[in-house]
Amino acid sequence: MDIRTFSGGAIAPHLDDLARLRISVFRAFPYLYDGDTAYEAKYLATYAKSPESLFVLAFDGDRVVGASTGIPLTDETAAFQRPFLERGFALGDVFYFGESVLLPEYRGHGLGHRFFDEREAYARRLGRFTTTAFCAVVRDDDDPRRPEGFRPNDVFWTKRGYVRQPDMRCEIDWKEVGADAESHHALAFWLRPLEVNP
Repeated sequence: MDIRTFSGGAIAPHLDDLARLRISVFRAFPYLYDGDTAYEAKYLATYAKSPESLFVLAFDGDRVVGASTGIPLTDETAAFQRPFLERGFALGDVFYFGESVLLPEYRGHGLGHRFFDEREAYARRLGRFTTTAFCAVVRDDDDPRRPEGFRPNDVFWTKRGYVRQPDMRCEIDWKEVGADAESHHALAFWLRPLEVNP
């Protein structure tokens, strides 16, 4: 496995691979995202145009099998900024993690931790952030679409030092698998103080 990092526009040669990976991984529960290439292009453009964004890609040969992203919250869209402004955060203090996606057959080998390590270290190197954050879709425990044996990532995130903020949510629209149109989805934020010398 080869792990490589990119910032800003340097990700351009891999944007199509990243879009395909996001569509594939997020199709499963809990996101149930019916991938749309136009949406992906718009979403990823926000990260590609930020000079301080981070892309951590996992390659198996030439194939992108995993990816993780981060961006200064000041460069994110208003939907992700709003909950922080409402809580009184200075946007410039927060480095936001976009996603970590990994094909199922590559899970369980420590890449999830590696993705967090790389993003947190990068935020420290930039030298001005006090907090790292991400958000995740909220699903009911009794959602009938939940697969047998499904385990949410809450325990993993908590062990990494992240704390779910019940009063910080945003709503994002996407089309679910089997649906005819887009619908609203609530996402809850998780925050962690960024130690200078962990």
